[in-house]
Amino acid sequence: MSERRACVECLRRSWLLALLGPYLEKTATGKVGRRSPELLRLSNEDLVEVVAPGAGPRLIGEVEARDEAWFAERLEEAECWAICRHDDRYPPGLRDADDAPWALLGRGAPGLLEAIEPQAAVTIVGSRRATSYGREVARDLARELATAGLVVISGLAFGIDACAHRGALDAGGKTIAVLGCGPDTSYPAAHRGLWRSIAETGVVISELPPGSTPWRWSFPARNRVMAALAGMTVVVEAAARSGSLITADLAAELGRDLGAVPGPVTSRASAGPNELLAGGACVVRDAQDVLDAMLGAGAEHLQRTGPPLDEELAIVLSAVEAGAANADAIAAAIGSTGRTAAGGATSALVSAGDAPNHVDPDDAAPRSIDLVGRRVSIALARLELLGYLAATPTGTVTRTLLAAPTPSGAGN
Repeated sequence: MSERRACVECLRRSWLLALLGPYLEKTATGKVGRRSPELLRLSNEDLVEVVAPGAGPRLIGEVEARDEAWFAERLEEAECWAICRHDDRYPPGLRDADDAPWALLGRGAPGLLEAIEPQAAVTIVGSRRATSYGREVARDLARELATAGLVVISGLAFGIDACAHRGALDAGGKTIAVLGCGPDTSYPAAHRGLWRSIAETGVVISELPPGSTPWRWSFPARNRVMAALAGMTVVVEAAARSGSLITADLAAELGRDLGAVPGPVTSRASAGPNELLAGGACVVRDAQDVLDAMLGAGAEHLQRTGPPLDEELAIVLSAVEAGAANADAIAAAIGSTGRTAAGGATSALVSAGDAPNHVDPDDAAPRSIDLVGRRVSIALARLELLGYLAATPTGTVTRTLLAAPTPSGAGN
């Protein structure tokens, strides 16, 4: 850690921001999204003059009184390191941003941060109150991008951010968490296990010093870092007014690629991405769309086809794709018509071993429906294990991005 120390001037800036936290909060109130990056472009003297004119000289004097040994000791105690804008190891993506942090303080493998080029990283952001659709898309997208060798960047927040980090970790890939608090603190606290996993295999960074608490202004401030580090920012889900859209705007201002995952026009969670798409953002349906946008058409093709499905599983999967979201709905759809959109018959879900040898004619229909329901439940569990479906907390299922293989002989 001692080999990666930012210069004293830049470290003083980080600790000054921590001292100015409450003053910045008041100044940015009402304009938190845009105001933070604007303020952080200012020099130390101009910044304190704007946000804390009365206390400014005292605060600057406090940080200037601290020497290199003091900062080194604080970093060592927190098991953190720091690099600054004067260091050749400062991330290339931040060098062309005029509001970039003077120093980055972090935990994890600093080599990942130092070597990262924008074209090798993707930022994935979205709503904290994500739907099951959004969570599944974010995790699958991050998993596939990490498999393709890209670094996944996000902010460790609830919802889309956490799913993006977990998807990258699922693939054994690299992910970077950019925090609005000190790098030694998990925020939210509920994500401490995820924070630890990222620090062990990737990097956790912040422009605030260890021990710093988060502020409302510090989240849009960290968004500018996420936008600058990556060659493309993808918004999975976001309301019409969302911090994720601020990240998207900042990425566009830097000339980075911007992508969005389309969603139902009736969903508030998809209002932001749909608006971005209407404005010209790249449509992101899967990781291949991201690779094509960043690296050009014909970039590495991702194999996303799942294992083969028997007739029974194909029937149930087709019913889910047609809109049925739970076992009862699927069983009713199959049992009422005898067929699904895939053309499968109800009999495929009732094996000979399930059918009773002697059935009362008056009781035959109820028994058949009950058997179909049991078989559907088993099929749903199998489809989830194979990766085609994901269960939601409400007891329904959603379709994942994994494609089913083309049936043998199809198209002949």
